Amino acid sequence: MPILGSIAGGSAGGYGQRKGGGAKYNIQYLVVAGGGSISTGSGSTGGAGGGGVLTDTWTDVPSGTVITATVAAGGSPSNNGGDSSIAATGFTTVTTNGGGKSGGADGTAGGSGGGAGGAFTVPRVGGAGNTPSTSPAQGYAGGNAPSNPYGGGGGGGSGAVGQNAADALPSGGSGGNGKSSTIEGSTIYYGGGGGGAAFYQYNSNSPGGQGGGGIGRSGSPGAMSMGGAGSPNTGGGCGGNSDYNSTYSTPNSGGSGVIILRVPTESYSGTTTGSPTVTTDGTDTVIKFTGTGSYTA
Repeated sequence: MPILGSIAGGSAGGYGQRKGGGAKYNIQYLVVAGGGSISTGSGSTGGAGGGGVLTDTWTDVPSGTVITATVAAGGSPSNNGGDSSIAATGFTTVTTNGGGKSGGADGTAGGSGGGAGGAFTVPRVGGAGNTPSTSPAQGYAGGNAPSNPYGGGGGGGSGAVGQNAADALPSGGSGGNGKSSTIEGSTIYYGGGGGGAAFYQYNSNSPGGQGGGGIGRSGSPGAMSMGGAGSPNTGGGCGGNSDYNSTYSTPNSGGSGVIILRVPTESYSGTTTGSPTVTTDGTDTVIKFTGTGSYTA
C-alpha cells in the first residue's frame, strides 16, 4: 500500500494495522477531486487542471467500520476545484486535491495544474500537478504558453501533463488525459485537463483530455469562444476562453468529483447514507457517491 499525502489518525501499529471488529474484507476505492475553472475576463487562457485521482484497496476492513465519503464540487469561475476524501477510524484518510485554475498568466498548482494563459510579451508556465504531493502521483502539470503567438497551455490531467501551446501555430495546447479505472466494470477515465484557448482571431479549438476535460474554444467574440465545462462526476477541468468581451468571458465550471467503493457482494452490508448509486458487477457490489455520504462495512 502506498503512503498518501493526507493522513488521518491511524492505528498505533502504523499503516496496514487494523483495529479489531467483526468479519473483515477488502474494499477497493476511487477518489476523484473537482476539476478547476478559469479566471474571468482573462482573454486567451489555458485550460484548467483536472481533479486529482487516487485508487487503491483498503485491506481487512472490519465489519461495522463507517467510511465517510466527501465528494467535491468542481471549481466555480476563477477557482480551483474542491478536494474529495474518504475517511474511516483506523485507516489512512485518502484525500485528492482540486484541479488548478488558469487565467491570463501562469497556471495554478493543484491535484493537476492549470495551463498557462496566452501571453503577449513573456512566456508563461503551467501550474504544478500533484500538489500537495502524494505517492503515487494524483495528477500532473499544466502546459506552458509561449510569448508569441498567444495560445494557452492545456490543463494537466490526472494521468498526463497538459500540452504546451504551439510555438509556430496560434493554437492552445490539448488537455492532459486522466487516469483510467475499471472499478465500475468498464474502463472509464477521470480527471482530464481542459484544452487551452488561442487568441480569438484564430478560430482554433483544442480538445480536453480523456476524463471529462472541457474543450478550449478560440473564435470571434461571442458565446462560441467560451471554453467547455468539465464533465460532472469526472473531475474534468474547464476549457480555456478566448474572449475579452465581458458578456461572454465568464467561464464555465470544472466538473464535480466522484467517489466509488467496490466490495464483495457477499460482504455488502447495505447500510449507506447520502443516496449513492448501488450496482453489481460480477461478484462485487459497486457503491458510487456523487455527493457526500457514508458506507458502513
